[in-house]
Amino acid sequence: MADHPIVEYIGQAAWTMVEDKFTPYGKETLAKVIQFVNDEVLPASTLVHAQLPTDTATRWKTVIPIIAELKAKARAKGLWNLFLSKAHYPKHGVPLSNIEYALIAEVLGRGGHYASEVLNCSAPDTGNMEVLARYGSPEQQEKWLQPLLNGETRSAFAMTERFVASSDATNIRTTIRQEGNEIVINGHKWYISGAGDPRCALHLVLGKSDPNNSDKYRQQSIVIVPANAPGVKVIRPMQVFGYDDAPEGHCEIIYENVRVPVGNLVLGWGRGFEIIQGRLGPGRIHHCMRCVGAASSALDLMIQRVTDPGKKTFGKFLYEHGTVVAEIAKSRAEIDAARLLVLSAALQIDRHKAKGALKEIGIAKFVVPSMACKVVDRAIQAYGAEGVSQDTKLAAMYSGLRTLRLADGPDEVHIQQIGQRELKRAPALAKRTAEVKRKEKALLETHGVKSKL
Repeated sequence: MADHPIVEYIGQAAWTMVEDKFTPYGKETLAKVIQFVNDEVLPASTLVHAQLPTDTATRWKTVIPIIAELKAKARAKGLWNLFLSKAHYPKHGVPLSNIEYALIAEVLGRGGHYASEVLNCSAPDTGNMEVLARYGSPEQQEKWLQPLLNGETRSAFAMTERFVASSDATNIRTTIRQEGNEIVINGHKWYISGAGDPRCALHLVLGKSDPNNSDKYRQQSIVIVPANAPGVKVIRPMQVFGYDDAPEGHCEIIYENVRVPVGNLVLGWGRGFEIIQGRLGPGRIHHCMRCVGAASSALDLMIQRVTDPGKKTFGKFLYEHGTVVAEIAKSRAEIDAARLLVLSAALQIDRHKAKGALKEIGIAKFVVPSMACKVVDRAIQAYGAEGVSQDTKLAAMYSGLRTLRLADGPDEVHIQQIGQRELKRAPALAKRTAEVKRKEKALLETHGVKSKL
């Protein structure tokens, strides 16, 4: 098994721990994804960038041809919508568990930002498809979900707002109100991923529908807004460290008196917070899975660089200088540890759904992207100036990974939640300690010994 492609990707130890949790279909699919990424996705990387126009006028209108070709190949091989587990979505899902998809997503993370799109497994579409599959009405699923599942359209999730602290979703100001048989939306959003894509057909918009509700978590609702609805104004693509991520982008959007049918309300009035919590749990783990793959790819690049005879300095290989070997070892250890966190969270989701895995999800969310940033930074250092240039993928990779420490809630929010969760154990710990002390005292008295402590 040592030369098996799965073991080559994740290591013998990790595979030994999870192999018994994989079905034959899961093993076969993971092996097929590895082969597809190696044979089709990675070789296309340079062509993807070459086929994206550099001029602003056309880059936001372009469907990159090679990605469309790869999508067709992936679907023909059955490598399609693999994120959607049949266990949680019987009608639309595939027979893969979250722990099986965890390693698939890690492989996709090695393939670059477009690898997930090729298998119709990229954000924000994945989360939006999960929302519509779980909460959408039959009519909403037929009109909006099915084209997404088919890869015919793309989508955006409009939550983050300009001028407010959107890390607390109760702060949002976008208004959603009913007028007759219509819903009227007014608001100012930004960093809305996917909204720039020419195939973007819908936005899932979170706004306040009942601002005076005494329960602050029942004030929000989510509504489906067609991307071409009158009043939807895409102002500009936001840049992340200078990258615009065309053609998907992360856009600033104004919704000005946008009107949609009441039937576009998802789940019901006041259910928005419930929906986003259900959406973000698995989605955060998908990001973490890909982070592990990206970090592994960066480590591979670093190893190649420091052992390259053409890059010797002062007569030595780079790995013979300073702390390079130690940095490689730290990276290996951190990647393997982070993978275990992710697999633990995925297993908990499989057993208890996302709500029963909040601790594991929260820990992974603030640990894994930070780890990946460190590993990529070490690789950049090994490459020198080339590492921060467009001639390697490291700079763009770092940009994306650093953003994940803000996306789906900043690190500080997850750290605070985990810390508060841990503090709730204080009464039980005090009770346990008191019981140990009581038994300790009784034991001393039985043996007629006085404590020397």
